[in-house]
This record gives sequence, structure tokens and C-alpha cells, in this order.
Amino acid sequence: MSVQNLNSVDPFAEEELLGGTQDVGSGADYIHIRIQQRNGRKTLTTVQGLAKQYDLKKILKAFKKEFACNGTINNDEKLGEVIQLQGDQRSKILDFLVENGVERPTIKMHGF
Repeated sequence: MSVQNLNSVDPFAEEELLGGTQDVGSGADYIHIRIQQRNGRKTLTTVQGLAKQYDLKKILKAFKKEFACNGTINNDEKLGEVIQLQGDQRSKILDFLVENGVERPTIKMHGF
């Protein structure tokens, strides 16, 4: 009788097979729309993962004009450039991106 589950197994062996340089499990090809709670009823909407081919300043300007809110572009070490908008603008941003040619399956919306 042999017991297989007592063998030592390296849980990271699959990562070495992939080459190790590839981001395993990262959503680098998705656009993430998130909401963050500030203080009280105030919220902040963040958009990350937009392709480098897009001019973020022009997108931010269009968001601010279309949604009548303020916003900024933050440079994060891990996440890259992130657009932050005041208020809960998730559904509006989703509709705006889809109308302007971004495919719906590449967008992920997070939040409560």
C-alpha cells in the first residue's frame, strides 16, 4: 500500500515550467474599474490597465467633461498609471469605454 500524499511536492514547480518571467495569474490584459470608499459617503472610482496606445490625459479630460466630476492620474509603482475620479462612476465609465471601441469582455468592474 503506497500513500501518495506524503511525497514532497514543490507547489511552485509549474511556475518554473512557464519560464518564471511571465506574470502568472495577473490580469495585465484587462481594464479594471474599481470603487474605493473614502470618508462618510464619499467614494473614489479608479481605472487601471488602459493600453499604452491611449492618451490618458485626453481620456481623463473626456471623463471629467462627460461625468461632471473631478479626476487625476496617479503613477503607481505596481499598477502603472491609474485614473482616479470622484464619485461612483463605474457604470458610466464602462458605457463610455464600450461606446468608444473597447471590447466589453476586456473590462472588469469591481466593487460593492
